[in-house]
Amino acid sequence: MFTQNAMKVLSRRYLIKDADGKPSESVSDLFRRVAKTIASVERSFPKSSYTAEQMEDIFFGMMTELEFMPNSPTLMNAGRELGQLSACFVLPIEDSMDGIFESIKNAALIHKSGGGTGFSFSRLRPANDIVASTNGVSSGPVSFMKVFNIATETIKQGGTRRGANMGILRVDHPDIMDFINSKTDNDALTNFNISVGITTAFMDAVSKGEEYSLINPRTGKEAGKLNASEVFQQIIENSWKNGEPGIIFLDRLNKDNPTPQAGQIESTNPCGEQPLLPFESCNLGSINLAKFAAPPDSIHRIDHERLKKAVKFAIRFLDNVIEANRYPIPDIDKMTKSNRKIGLGIMGWADLLIKLNVPYNSEEALGIAEELMAFLSREAWAASAELAAERGQFPNFPGSALEMRGTGPVRNATVTTIAPTGTISIIANCSSGIEPLFAVAYEKHVLDGEKLIEVNPLFLERAQADGILTEGLLTKIAANGTLAHINEIPGNIKKVFVCSHDISPEWHIRMQAAFQKNTDNAVSKTVNFPSTATKKDVERVFMLAHTLGCKGVTVYRDGSRNEQVLNIGGKHEKSISPRPRPEITTGTTERVKIGCGNLYVTVNADENGICEIFTSLGRGGGCPSQSEATARLVSMALRAGINVEELIAQLKGIRCLSTLKRGNGGSGSRVLSCPDAIGRAIERYYLGKGKSENLNDSAKQSSERKIDNSRAWVSDNENYDRICPDCGEQLKHEGGCVICADCGYSKCG
Repeated sequence: MFTQNAMKVLSRRYLIKDADGKPSESVSDLFRRVAKTIASVERSFPKSSYTAEQMEDIFFGMMTELEFMPNSPTLMNAGRELGQLSACFVLPIEDSMDGIFESIKNAALIHKSGGGTGFSFSRLRPANDIVASTNGVSSGPVSFMKVFNIATETIKQGGTRRGANMGILRVDHPDIMDFINSKTDNDALTNFNISVGITTAFMDAVSKGEEYSLINPRTGKEAGKLNASEVFQQIIENSWKNGEPGIIFLDRLNKDNPTPQAGQIESTNPCGEQPLLPFESCNLGSINLAKFAAPPDSIHRIDHERLKKAVKFAIRFLDNVIEANRYPIPDIDKMTKSNRKIGLGIMGWADLLIKLNVPYNSEEALGIAEELMAFLSREAWAASAELAAERGQFPNFPGSALEMRGTGPVRNATVTTIAPTGTISIIANCSSGIEPLFAVAYEKHVLDGEKLIEVNPLFLERAQADGILTEGLLTKIAANGTLAHINEIPGNIKKVFVCSHDISPEWHIRMQAAFQKNTDNAVSKTVNFPSTATKKDVERVFMLAHTLGCKGVTVYRDGSRNEQVLNIGGKHEKSISPRPRPEITTGTTERVKIGCGNLYVTVNADENGICEIFTSLGRGGGCPSQSEATARLVSMALRAGINVEELIAQLKGIRCLSTLKRGNGGSGSRVLSCPDAIGRAIERYYLGKGKSENLNDSAKQSSERKIDNSRAWVSDNENYDRICPDCGEQLKHEGGCVICADCGYSKCG
């Protein structure tokens, strides 16, 4: 029932180990331990509809059948001495030295227990502001984030989960530009994800091209103004560079805050899907939708009766976790039990669509997503109301937004959240959260340098049924990851087995928005861009997320982090193979006058963009071998996924003495050499296809970049960005985080 990968993750991270580090319990023992601990809560409620023994068997069955999995701390710690079962916490940071270091202490306790923390640094006075008690000046929020980062680095979590933080700063804080730029160096704030807290007033100012006010949190008074569009463009610039910062729509979070009488929402958990009040925690779990596709002979596509039952008991499980939990701080115990927020989500969404033969990037898929999440939400709230009848409503229900809307008594302030499910989806052998497939097949390293091809089981089944499966085909797919450029695969299969990088960013956001419509909290998702994406592409996604009602958005452009590095002669060498030359291309040829005569430059493209360059010299002579070599190398780089703008920036500006003395370009611009002419021809074609971008900025960045001869920087067509520190396999971006599909390592805990 459990795959080899699942067993490896369970053994490494979840099973109890003896003094020698060897597992002392089986997988069945693990799920029985968790089920028994969570079900024992039933004894605390005399009106319970079920005995503890009944619920233990039901919970055990849901987990062993891979229909439902709770968040990792529950699997790790239920029935053990630590007993801390929550994944997400938000801690306040007061504007005082005592308050700041109290939060650091509390964060250390949470990280030690296996949880992740979210912080808003917006209450802290800006840099160079007055500190009356010392007659000095403040160092500002970003400087204190560095202190939190060091503290997190120091806390080790016994090899099971690492500390992770979310850092948020309001866009109207005077230090917002320092915050936006705080992670331009990828070695800075390594234990933080950062997001800008966007306000409605700011977005209005962006749309109007106006300035907006900065507010000093110490005084509540205006501390200056900034141009909203310029600030927004800086957020876009940095997100394009390395995925940081993301954005959180703060006013939207508070519009949906179920208990405004208990406080304002300032922050989320590390992956952004769980908005929480200060000192709140949340317990999460996910239903594996792949298990609820109706049988082929059914008139329905989804088995709603079984799904309804699973939702009912999953809600009961998560509410029980609140009681069984041993909270690391008394304030968290009190606040969590006052609101009793839980977050039931889903995984296996891409697998369900494949079983239904529906492409991920289709209107049909969006419709199913909206209907499915509406059903799940209705059943979750019905289950919460049933628990309220047995156990009582959550204490902050009077005066809550739920009461004001006329909702009857319910047990929980929220019931649904769509979280990333990196590790638990490995255990359940399903796709992560609501993400599309990462790859249909990929190579995995095993012992002694041997490589093993991992293949999506649904594709394996389909390929066998259609009679197209061969070993050579699997090797070819593994080299590409996606089916998009595999000619042997029929088009109808390609459409259904679509991967993350085959899907345009707009479809990623539209899918996130479809699920958000019926989700109480937020939806964690990464919008993956190809390496060739422009800043305008990122801007369009941010604006679309705002328009469609998302609560936040995280983007990642392939190859944009400098950890994607090939250490020459090092441990983790990685080669990149350009995709095959397409059989049919279209393009343009232009004549350019150079010092040696006429140079003819042909720029060709296919549906994926510019893919090849040809050059030919007129009878005037010149250096045909050098221009041909340049064209060949550029063609290889383009088909390997190197950013077009980077190539243009590298080629333009190269000088040749003969051309400088005698040559002028055919377009009225002065050509400096053959490479310069090639770069300009690519640029004209690129801009002519509507991919306008500030290429001068790219050129400037490239010219200022220091070359490190010990490294070769790469940008490929995979969604990997670096090597897993635990197992040496490559990592991927999913659900707003970095995870390893092989061993379960997660940057976000």
